Amino acid sequence: MRVLVLFRLIVLLLIGGTCWIPAAMSAPAENTELEATVRALVRANSDKDLPAMSKLMAHDADIVSYSIGGRKYVGWPNLERDIKEEFAKVGSLDLPISELKVWSKGDIGWYTMELDYVRVLGQGPDQQRAVMPLRETGVLERRNGRWILLSWHESFRNAGGMSPVDNQLNVVAPRTVASSAGQPVVQDLSGEWDILEVEDDKRYRATLDKAGNGPYTQHGGQFVTTKFTDRLWQGTWQQPGNDREGGFELLLSDDGTQAKGVWWYSRVGTQKNIPPREHGGTYLWKRLTPPLSAR
Repeated sequence: MRVLVLFRLIVLLLIGGTCWIPAAMSAPAENTELEATVRALVRANSDKDLPAMSKLMAHDADIVSYSIGGRKYVGWPNLERDIKEEFAKVGSLDLPISELKVWSKGDIGWYTMELDYVRVLGQGPDQQRAVMPLRETGVLERRNGRWILLSWHESFRNAGGMSPVDNQLNVVAPRTVASSAGQPVVQDLSGEWDILEVEDDKRYRATLDKAGNGPYTQHGGQFVTTKFTDRLWQGTWQQPGNDREGGFELLLSDDGTQAKGVWWYSRVGTQKNIPPREHGGTYLWKRLTPPLSAR
């Protein structure tokens, strides 16, 4: 009797256990084509191949997707325009995927992905590389036997946003300047910075890493340093909270404790026809904490 009861219990456990498996989900082996489509889309983006991206994405007028910087895309035309602008702006792109998982149910598929969006600007010794560590989710639909991307959402994996990277090591690489002896010296821009916007008498607080990248206390803002040479400090800023972005240029003091310069807009919402280096203001920066290298 005990053996019979134990046998029945085992059978019930096995039957019950199968109920925890989502029967409508496709097995990993059945999602090969789905995963291949996601990877092909990323590869087309990396190759700056807009026609290939267009074939892999739905052009429905009511589809909504979200990108970094507070950008919202409804339909295909606005997204296509921004993709064209990005491809024209960068010298090359690299989008290595570190993690990708896919699922499907019938003709609907979805994925989660972590990847780096590496932008290369300029050529030769003036070349600048910056990486955006992203995480992304998306939904696909199988139409006429092939998968196409419907909607997606991406965000930064970290609080620092974009960072310069070394060409070989793919890690944050502080800019260098020349010392009085003519030897290269690493310029450490890390620390807490008090920022005064002179015209509006507003103050912000920035927390930067060695390469001069990090958040500041204004609409979820992010500073990205793109170049530092002979105390001339240049970069970009982005404020997702009010959907604006632009550039800045500062001159760092000899002792590295203060900086003064200007900032400007390059985009306000959907408005992009802003004359370069106009409609901005004056910044005064003051270092509140010593750089990491001095601690």
